[in-house]
Amino acid sequence: MSDPQNTGPDAPPADAPLTPEATAMFAKARRSFGISIGILLLGFMAIGIALVYRVMRDSPPPQIVAGISVPAGAEVIAAVMADGALNVTYRLGGTVTLAVFDRSTGAQTGSVVIAAP
Repeated sequence: MSDPQNTGPDAPPADAPLTPEATAMFAKARRSFGISIGILLLGFMAIGIALVYRVMRDSPPPQIVAGISVPAGAEVIAAVMADGALNVTYRLGGTVTLAVFDRSTGAQTGSVVIAAP
């Protein structure tokens, strides 16, 4: 019976050089393996980027105070949210004032008189 593995006493030595066909086959297998691993790594990177995007996108919005207090009888001219602060311009008795409030607590952090009679 013949030995399909060719491992008998008359087999070629294990350290014999490969034939050109075998070398070409191994080169083709390496290229194919490299391409498939590259595609696999790109897929893992895409999944990682998608997960990071979802975590960052779904973060809760910054807290904004429900209400603030301006002096009684004041007429609010404008209110603008900028740089983490709520800027309210109001008129009280002919004086125009800009008041700056913290947007998370509603506490007044400063005020500037813009125009006075």
